[in-house]
Amino acid sequence: MVSKNQVLDQITKARGGDYSKRNFQQSFELILKLKDIDVKKTDLNINEVVFLPNKLSAQAKVCVFATGDNALRAQRAGADRVIENAELDRLASEKRTAKKLAREYQFFLADTSMMPKIGRVLGPYLGPKGRMPTPVPPNAPLESMLNRYRTAVRIKSRGSLSVAGKVGDESLNDGNVADNAMAVISQVEKKLPNGERNIQSLTLKKTMGKLVKAKVEEE
Repeated sequence: MVSKNQVLDQITKARGGDYSKRNFQQSFELILKLKDIDVKKTDLNINEVVFLPNKLSAQAKVCVFATGDNALRAQRAGADRVIENAELDRLASEKRTAKKLAREYQFFLADTSMMPKIGRVLGPYLGPKGRMPTPVPPNAPLESMLNRYRTAVRIKSRGSLSVAGKVGDESLNDGNVADNAMAVISQVEKKLPNGERNIQSLTLKKTMGKLVKAKVEEE
């Protein structure tokens, strides 16, 4: 079982083990190594959106596909980009721009009415990255959805038996990074056949720092 105190200890080591001066703010990445899972029988294609309890200094960029009133609401709410039907039609013949779009934004929201067209036009670029839009039904609280996704991170499988994702940056104190890490661990456990028993070790590192690995002790 992973405890918060264990995570805090790894964060302290990761933060203290890097004495080099950097010209940018480093992130903290969490890597969970898994065990006792037969990948031939269990699909471990984990691609989870986790809403962190503590915001990162660089918030996620969110693009919204919308028309009419929803497009205006998204613009007023400060969406990083709003794409309406006419622009989506143009993207069908602009493959390079479509590929760039898929790389540039971490999350996508879309009017439910636009989802079929988005699948046809952008599915080949968003699908492989696991970034197909979250549908926004009519009269949904778009503003609050945007605010939530700005605090989110994507946790993905790395290879056959590990999962990784960002849980903080140097602007957060150790307790806040630990809370974010525990939120990620809790969500990953729900996707594993035997929950916490399938986690062998956790690794925490800063962007340019050394790996700090800790074995998870069984109860």
